[in-house]
Order: sequence, then structure tokens, then C-alpha cells
Amino acid sequence: MFKIAYRTAGLVLVSALAGTAANAQLITHKDISLAMATTMAQTAIETCKGNGYNVSVNVLGRDGQVIIALRNDLAGAATMENSMKKAYTARTFRRPSGEFATSVKGNATAGALFLTNIVAAQGALPIKVGDDTIGAIGVSGAPGGEKDEACAKAAIDKVSADLK
Repeated sequence: MFKIAYRTAGLVLVSALAGTAANAQLITHKDISLAMATTMAQTAIETCKGNGYNVSVNVLGRDGQVIIALRNDLAGAATMENSMKKAYTARTFRRPSGEFATSVKGNATAGALFLTNIVAAQGALPIKVGDDTIGAIGVSGAPGGEKDEACAKAAIDKVSADLK
């Protein structure tokens, strides 16, 4: 009797799983193209340069990979790495890197601070299509993270019509 009940339950489970598999679909999403990333990086560099700041910019894709990295000829040596880490932080936490910095301020033991490529510094913004974070842009080299972030915002604004 129990064997029949177990077999019946097993058949019901297998049938349910097979039905789910039959309804499975591929995930579709939007990603940042090289052309868009280039436009964004150049816009950030030009915006900051227009304000007298020599910066580096990194635009990262959905999975945190670098799509493009540009450095103004006169930007400091550490700005390239710092802009990438800022962007990675914004992408990972799906919020401006400055918000992350504020959230861990005064908490030197915050676990996230020990993750690779995470930095508690303002200057990067997530790139979103609706609520979907498809990447991030990080800027480093201006005298203050709020100035870096303003250049990142100008870059996102430049392509905002395409982020739909």
C-alpha cells in the first residue's frame, strides 16, 4: 500500500517538474553596448575636463565586467583603479557608491569593505533601465567625490533616452 502511495507521489512530482520545465523560458535583458559605454565615458571625461578636473572613467556592464576604461592624459595614476572600484561598488550594491560609503561610515568592520574591488568612496552611479541595474559608471580624479559623481550623472543623462 505504501509503495503504491510513494510511487503515485513520485509520478505527481515528476509530472509537475516536467510541466515547469516545459514552461521554462530564456531570460532576456538589456545590456550596455560598447558604443553607449564609449559615449558615456567620453561625456564624463569631457564634463570633468570642462570643469578643470582630470579624471579616469570606467563603465561596467551587468556582471561587473569593464566595458571601457578611459583616462585623461593628466589624470593621476591611481584614478583608473579607483574609478573602476567605485563603479564596481555601485554595480554590486545597485546604488550610488556615495550611499554605500555613508552606510559603512564609522563601521570599519563592515564585511562588505573586505570584498574585492569594493571601495567606500563617492563618484559612481548605477546604470538602470527601470529597476534593472545593467551596469555602472565610476569617475575618479576630481577634487571631491561629489564632483566625480556629477560627471558620472552627466554621462548617464547623455544616454538617458536609450535607457528605456
